[in-house]
Amino acid sequence: MKFLTAIPVHNEEKYLEDVLREVLRYAGDVLVVDDGSTDRTAELLGRFPTIQVARHPTNLGYGAGLRTAFACTLEGGYDGLVTLDCDGQHEPSRIPEMAAKLVETGADVVSGSRYLQIFDPSQQPPEERRRINVEVTRWLNECLGLHLTDAFCGFKAYRGEALKDFEITDLGYAMPLQVWVQAVANGLKIVETPVPLIYLDESRAFGGSLDDSNFRLNHYRRVFQEALQRAGLEVAGGCSG
Repeated sequence: MKFLTAIPVHNEEKYLEDVLREVLRYAGDVLVVDDGSTDRTAELLGRFPTIQVARHPTNLGYGAGLRTAFACTLEGGYDGLVTLDCDGQHEPSRIPEMAAKLVETGADVVSGSRYLQIFDPSQQPPEERRRINVEVTRWLNECLGLHLTDAFCGFKAYRGEALKDFEITDLGYAMPLQVWVQAVANGLKIVETPVPLIYLDESRAFGGSLDDSNFRLNHYRRVFQEALQRAGLEVAGGCSG
């Protein structure tokens, strides 16, 4: 199968070069979606001529970066897509494993989980992030009949054809909620696979109002409820998050 590996970035000059060097060891076709970076990201990308680059003229959000990656995968005729973040939290050496899992299981979506297996007991997630992840994961399981352990891991693999089933309208960090709802609504097969929990910079922020954990959780709830309604699942499932 022909896979594209995509990395959404916004002002990632601190990690970009090291991450890309490592990614190129394990992936052939690589795409970086530069989401309106204003630091040296564009300059540093020029040092990697084999990497495809898609640029947003302004910062649109994490979801927008992944939506562009979905479109580039379909336009390029790829059989699959692997996505990972550029902040050092995902190990590029696991890219082939994610792609292989997609093939072996016949899944449409393989999602990394940082909580299926403990790789390093010394690594602990920030308390508020873990609390919100647990709560949102509960919504997904109770409302969609899933059995997930990690709602927000960005390390994923998608079957290329399955990407046609997603209509992403949330351009920010709530975008995964639309993915989960639409995956269930379209009958896609979802598989979780363990990946290490790695936090290198606990001071990293979401930006704006989302830095308030209560605001962020309420925002996620609104996006989830809207996604259920659009998919026609809210009444059928008797659940609104």
